[in-house]
Amino acid sequence: MRKVIVLEHFTLDGVIQGPGRSDEDTGEGFTYGGWIAPYSDETLGTLLRKQMSMKFDLLLGRKTFEIWAPYWSQHGDAWPEVNKATKYVASNTITSGDWQPSVFLSGDIAEKVTQIKQQQGPDLHVWGSGNLIQTLLMHDLVDVFWLMIYPITLGCGKRLFADGTIPAAFKVTESNVTPKGVIIVRYEREGTLKTKS
Repeated sequence: MRKVIVLEHFTLDGVIQGPGRSDEDTGEGFTYGGWIAPYSDETLGTLLRKQMSMKFDLLLGRKTFEIWAPYWSQHGDAWPEVNKATKYVASNTITSGDWQPSVFLSGDIAEKVTQIKQQQGPDLHVWGSGNLIQTLLMHDLVDVFWLMIYPITLGCGKRLFADGTIPAAFKVTESNVTPKGVIIVRYEREGTLKTKS
């Protein structure tokens, strides 16, 4: 069974919006785009390259696909696996694109992702895609979080965990801290939430 692995740049207050560039995602008046830049270092780069060199397919929301397609289709030398990967794109508005191979999903996304997880193939990596992640969380479809937690708060922006996230338990299977204070941690699903009776 294929796993859904959510990989995110993440602030202490849970924001995932616009980490890479000032103009990446300015929705709802967001003005802090590019907030990861001051924290780049060799340690973070090495750990990111390790993730990027794995065999994977992508599961993306429409906005992330539209941001990534023109860039990564022209910069495959920096991330060869991204162009080889099948891109599963959750969208009710677009049905095709030039960045191939791509499969466009509409309608009941949770059901379609459930079916894809049952198929043979590499794990499904989710980057960005804030709205899609909310659907995955509401339907208990996330198996692993690979988070890069930055030592900042923004106070606004799209958050990784929003209303509708179901209670679930995870365990840490890998963790690192960069010299600039970014915590990189892998959380794997460990079942249902347990509380003290």
